[in-house]
Amino acid sequence: MDTVVSGIRSTGKLHLGNYFGALKNFVKMQHENKSYFFIADYHSLTTHPTPENLHGSVKQVLAEYIACGLDPEVATLYVQSDIPEIPELYLLLNMNAYLGELERCTSFKDKIRSNPNNVNAGLLTYPTLMAADIIIHKANKVPVGKDQEQHLEMTRTFANRFNRLYNVNYFPEPSAYNFGEQLIKIPGLDGSGKMGKSEGNAIFLSDDPATIRKKVMKAVSDSGPTEPNQPKAEPIQNLFSIMRIVSSAEIFQFYNDRYNACEIRYGDMKKQLAEDIISFTEPFRDRIEDLLSDNEFLKKVAKRGAEKARESASKTIKEVREIIGFRSF
Repeated sequence: MDTVVSGIRSTGKLHLGNYFGALKNFVKMQHENKSYFFIADYHSLTTHPTPENLHGSVKQVLAEYIACGLDPEVATLYVQSDIPEIPELYLLLNMNAYLGELERCTSFKDKIRSNPNNVNAGLLTYPTLMAADIIIHKANKVPVGKDQEQHLEMTRTFANRFNRLYNVNYFPEPSAYNFGEQLIKIPGLDGSGKMGKSEGNAIFLSDDPATIRKKVMKAVSDSGPTEPNQPKAEPIQNLFSIMRIVSSAEIFQFYNDRYNACEIRYGDMKKQLAEDIISFTEPFRDRIEDLLSDNEFLKKVAKRGAEKARESASKTIKEVREIIGFRSF
């Protein structure tokens, strides 16, 4: 059985892209692997959240994980900051991570270009913290998106470097998890790219109906096709891509036929799409609200998850310290 590790930053709510891009597969994956799912609140510190926002976001994401189908009785579901072994391994990995390789990381270069006034050490060493998250459980599979492939490659580098440096075969070389099917990429509402919180183009699983209607009606469109079967511009293709996921096949075909016949009315299409998204997200929204109102249950889930995760993490740290040469007098 493979050991799988995956996390989501505690910087806000989960959206349709999160669900179809990963979480839907996680629900299945938890029954087929030894799975660890964590809420990455240490990672969120690079953006300096307030104490209130940090705790509230952790609680929100924990509730949404469970609402999406992750079972804390099956998988190990925990909060990153509840595992003190993670920052210890992070420190140890940083001792053998080099400035040049960290500065060449694409995500680091993107961050310093977009926010030059917040170039902190946490951003620079983000790959080593991610590596610690993964190899603390000696994971051999990691489900990652395209934007995280370089970080996974760096995790392999750090794991292999540790093994070579201490002449051991301790850490496995983790590889990207293959769900056995093509992953679904959910586009945003702004006409380009993928759906994302930072891009401001997302529909969240907890959004209320009024918010969903407002967001969808503001989605980018165009003046409509001028000839039959005209190729769709990217913003229009994005709307149809979302509709294909959340609407019935008959509804999708109806609007696709209207488009090809140059009879499309985007206002009508958006109204239909909004209602279909509302229907799709309603079970998640109701479950999230129920979970957020049950603080004792969430506390129990987090506590049990921390206990299970620390069983694995403490064993790893004990063995790593022995390999490095730390000894008690």
